[in-house]
Amino acid sequence: MEAVAKLKNYPTGPRKMRLLADVIRGMEVEKSLSILEFHPQHNAKPLAKLLKSAISNWEQKNDGQSAADANLVVKTIYVDGGRSIKRMRPAPQGRGHKIRKRSNHVTIVVDTKA
Repeated sequence: MEAVAKLKNYPTGPRKMRLLADVIRGMEVEKSLSILEFHPQHNAKPLAKLLKSAISNWEQKNDGQSAADANLVVKTIYVDGGRSIKRMRPAPQGRGHKIRKRSNHVTIVVDTKA
């Protein structure tokens, strides 16, 4: 039985978050948590928190069964672009350049190893 957790409108670019998502895709949950805990990117902390949320969602679905005994795996993880906040930055000769502050949506699905 699989469990899902979603993170919406996290204020960082989707490309940066996809780099981390590719690292933990298909990995065991304990191993991926330890990788995210010591990863230098700032996106690793919210991704680890989201993974812990997916684990607790799985435990709730399975009547308090321990996730450590079930050999949970990150079945799917994908990052979509969220909304962009648009700003203007002053540029030379009275012009303005567009600044797009991007955000992303992350979805994690955990399941037992088949």
